[in-house]
Amino acid sequence: MQQNNDGHLAHAGCFHCGLPIALGDDFHSRLGGAQRDFCCFACKSVCEAIYEAGLEGYYKRTPQGTLLAPPPTPPRDVEMYDLEEVQQEFVNSKGDTRDAHLLVEGIHCAACVWLIERGMMRIPGVLTANVNLAGKRLHIRWDDKRVKLSALIKQLSQIGYAGVPYDPETAEGAMKRANRAMLFRLFFAGFAMMNLTLISIALYSGAGEGPFRNFFHWMGWALATPTLFYSGFPFFKGAWSGLRNWRLTMDLPIAIGLSVTYAYSVYVTLNVTHPGEVYFDTVTNLTFVILIGRYLEGMFRHQAVAATNRLMELQPRVATLLQEGVEKLTSIRAVKVGDRVLVKPGSKIPMDGVVREGHSSVDESMLSGESMPVSKNIGAHVAAGTLNGSGMLVVEVQAAMQDSALSKIIRLVEEAQSSKAPIQRISDSIVPWFVLATLICASITYFLWAENFEFALMAATSVLIITCPCALGMATPMSIAVASGLGAKHGILVKNGEVLETLSKVTHFVFDKTGTLTEGKMRMERVIAATGQDETKLLLLAAAVERYSEHSVAHAIVRAADERQLGYRSASVQHFLALPGSGVQAEMEGQCILLGTLDWLRREQVQLSDELQAQLGALETQAQTCVHCAVAGKHVAMLVLADTLRSDAQGLVNTLRAAGIRMTLLSGDRKPVAEAIARQLGGMEVIAEVMPQDKDHVIQQLQQDGACVAMVGDGVNDAPALTRANVGIALGSGTDVSVESADIVLMQNELDKVRLATLLSRRTLRTIKQNIGLSFAYNSIMVPLAMMGHVTPLMAAITMPISSLLVIGNAARIRNLFKR
Repeated sequence: MQQNNDGHLAHAGCFHCGLPIALGDDFHSRLGGAQRDFCCFACKSVCEAIYEAGLEGYYKRTPQGTLLAPPPTPPRDVEMYDLEEVQQEFVNSKGDTRDAHLLVEGIHCAACVWLIERGMMRIPGVLTANVNLAGKRLHIRWDDKRVKLSALIKQLSQIGYAGVPYDPETAEGAMKRANRAMLFRLFFAGFAMMNLTLISIALYSGAGEGPFRNFFHWMGWALATPTLFYSGFPFFKGAWSGLRNWRLTMDLPIAIGLSVTYAYSVYVTLNVTHPGEVYFDTVTNLTFVILIGRYLEGMFRHQAVAATNRLMELQPRVATLLQEGVEKLTSIRAVKVGDRVLVKPGSKIPMDGVVREGHSSVDESMLSGESMPVSKNIGAHVAAGTLNGSGMLVVEVQAAMQDSALSKIIRLVEEAQSSKAPIQRISDSIVPWFVLATLICASITYFLWAENFEFALMAATSVLIITCPCALGMATPMSIAVASGLGAKHGILVKNGEVLETLSKVTHFVFDKTGTLTEGKMRMERVIAATGQDETKLLLLAAAVERYSEHSVAHAIVRAADERQLGYRSASVQHFLALPGSGVQAEMEGQCILLGTLDWLRREQVQLSDELQAQLGALETQAQTCVHCAVAGKHVAMLVLADTLRSDAQGLVNTLRAAGIRMTLLSGDRKPVAEAIARQLGGMEVIAEVMPQDKDHVIQQLQQDGACVAMVGDGVNDAPALTRANVGIALGSGTDVSVESADIVLMQNELDKVRLATLLSRRTLRTIKQNIGLSFAYNSIMVPLAMMGHVTPLMAAITMPISSLLVIGNAARIRNLFKR
């Protein structure tokens, strides 16, 4: 506290931001039972808003004088973010529930995270609010009926932060600015180091014994001081942020080592009679070398996870819009669903859509991992970012930019790269204790060599510098980031890092039959009619009813009727009803028609045909599915359908069997049919005639028996089972990414991707363990050497980044997994 001229007491600094209060400023408010003084009206308003929201606990989490910076200027015209056409660019919506990522200016510590998350969650209509401290992003979900986005941004500014919709280009610009600042610090430290090297040579050559000794000491101080406080600022900032939040960080030992060496050198400089040496050159050398290590780490880390950036680069910036036959080059942000765009040969397809005119081949390798171009005709789906071949295409846009398959892939990869696997949480919990052990070892080293002060100081500094918890901290996230990027490149989308770890531990695979182990493209082999019934008429009736169903069986029946050119589309069908797992029913010409399973017909008290039932067993043992038809309560026919086993199913099953993994075929089909498929694959456990809603109970039972279960299904009908399994793997397609229920989505319907995903998970976990082992091996060798005085501080600074680079390089080796 200090006293003003008028005798009133005032804070020496602003209660909110800690900046000095200019004389004459009169911004104060009574909060928390005491008068609080502020440097400006903005700080006063922010502090009052925090107290009114009941969030004054924020100030308990941040020490006096080190709080928020003065509130940043809120973005102008925030109401524009409420417009639907503007929100299409960055907001994901499901009805009135919406979510978006905001890039937030002003986040600097865990207390900011606490304040923002709790401040936003108090707003009626906000469903979730999660802050990513590293990315300075707020992921927020809200009910648009209850609160608008502009109101959320305004509330954010009221508690001291400026938020704008997250844009990868904006984030990339922020990263480039940070890298440029790092280079400036590096160049300054390098300049000082070169000049101090000349001074050191002079001192070691004899100048330190003559009249110029003190002059050279002061020259060294003049160069080392700005280097320490400018170039070394990131280390001190990181160390202080950790201490302020009661956490020992990796920057703390470095900051202590630099500070102690600098302080001793200043003491020798001021005390001209002291016989000791100055170590200003050591301070600048350490700062320069450690900054080089940090820069190299950032560069290699950026290269290792470059898959995400390459995916972002796939998104075209412009599109050729067709309006009334006129071509118009425009930004893709201006293209709407329903518009038609012209894709010229050799150009990238700008948006997800359907081909309306033209024929071409499209390179989809970056999205699906498939190297061969895919032929595209009228009616075919195309995805944004894929490369058109030699033909001209007119594409009708079917999805906005943020809803495209490419955008979904990028979001999945980003989430996976920023997620934490269980093994990483263990590593993160070890790091603070690791730093504490470093400080203890440095203290022990100093006291061991205390008889020789300078030697003890240098040895302790070497211990502080050489220990590298950075490698331990990066061991897991680097491996997961590289693996998720590699998976995306080959059409394997991993939802989070935990999945990779869990998949490597799976002991039991459960497969859906139709569409997973089989092609899912049913074809009708024949119609077996009861005596006295007309096969052609019965097929016409069946097709007339099944045309309203979306099931693969229905499509096969309709396709067979089309091939025979039956006029089923003119038939009048009423009261159509589909019963999942049972069949369909409808009325035609006043008669009730049922098409489905034999059990369902039995439950509906249909008069069953002994003649047809006698043939059923032989057909099902040949893996043929029978759809039973009843007309007016009488069993009149069986429609015999067959599915083809996937060409890569046998290879996957053989690989899993060789690895000692148990397998189960889970199907809603008849047991004899499912068992016939299992026999073709060499045998596995079969659980058949299971309703879709009951499949998750089967998974649960396996888990209760102690199995770690992976479920492989189509991502739609098997959603409950995929969610219940330890790892859910959905076979998807390039334009329909099933991300809600599955943990891993395969962009192509290829079972071999399951094998590759398993290999990727095992390689990733093995790499994580190797990285952790490398970190501990490095420290267990180098720390004792430093404690024995065999390592100089400069040598420590050179070797310290090497362990981090080894971890990064080892993680980058994952990229070679699929090149064999």
